[in-house]
Amino acid sequence: MSLELTKLYPEMCAGAYSRDDGGVHFFSRVNALLRPQMTVMDLGAGRGVIFHTGANNYYERLARLQGKVERVIGVDVDDGILDHPYLDERHVVEATAPLPAGDESVDLVVSDWVLEHIVDPEHIAAEIERVLKPGGWFCARTPSHLGYVGTLVRLIPNAFHTRILRHLQPWRAVASVFPTFYRLNSRNALNRYFPPAQWRNSSYTFNPAPKYYGNSNLLFHAIAFYQRLTWGPFKTDLYVFLQKLPQEAPAGAAH
Repeated sequence: MSLELTKLYPEMCAGAYSRDDGGVHFFSRVNALLRPQMTVMDLGAGRGVIFHTGANNYYERLARLQGKVERVIGVDVDDGILDHPYLDERHVVEATAPLPAGDESVDLVVSDWVLEHIVDPEHIAAEIERVLKPGGWFCARTPSHLGYVGTLVRLIPNAFHTRILRHLQPWRAVASVFPTFYRLNSRNALNRYFPPAQWRNSSYTFNPAPKYYGNSNLLFHAIAFYQRLTWGPFKTDLYVFLQKLPQEAPAGAAH
């Protein structure tokens, strides 16, 4: 039996999003940090798949950062970014290349469903620290290392991910499936690569509506029940909110 989400979430008829919509939850907090004069970097911007649906729903309007700030710089390792409709700049870069921005020139870096694909977390953390202004924010959404998605994906070889996703997310394009490494998906990893002496960590975990249920009513309810039993690091998603702290002037420096 296929799943009709409006029966589970009747509020979707009023605004087309559920009370457990992870995208609305994440981008609402991102929007709360935005200011019109900001420069924002969308790290791993992709092709902007959600913007090609024509739905123009509330989630899409929240995720569309262009026009809310002075400039949005898009960065990705895949040339699909050239099709993204809501970026002021588009850059295709190598995974180990420097980010295309000057030192302390960016107010906010946002990265949606990207951290799980990072091969070299030390490099990307150093680059984020370099481009962010003091007081700037790094905001990311990624599967939690110990959540059911993160755990299962780490147990399954990358070669099988596309085949499995055809069943669990039949609406997802094959072109949007990339290898995962899960090296920056826990509080411990965040503290290692974004040390507390330099970053204010306001990250937390969250259980959104199930995403990998293959349009199965039974599987959706099973996952939803499991999520109600989880807490802390075992919740499904990790929402990263890190603020770069201003560095104190060296003792004896001129004022």
